[in-house]
Amino acid sequence: MAVPKKKTSNSKRDSRRAHWNRKANLAAQRALSTGKSILTGRAKGFEYPTKDDDDDDDE
Repeated sequence: MAVPKKKTSNSKRDSRRAHWNRKANLAAQRALSTGKSILTGRAKGFEYPTKDDDDDDDE
């Protein structure tokens, strides 16, 4: 016969929520940092299209 599961404790719930929030904050911080580096022209870790690169596609 099916038995109901035990209730998750408040501390475990809060811990999981805090971990999820930390991951989200870190991702947002990295995205903001990447955006700032692109705007200042200091981005070196990745490639992205610029207006100058669009002229090379002429065939």
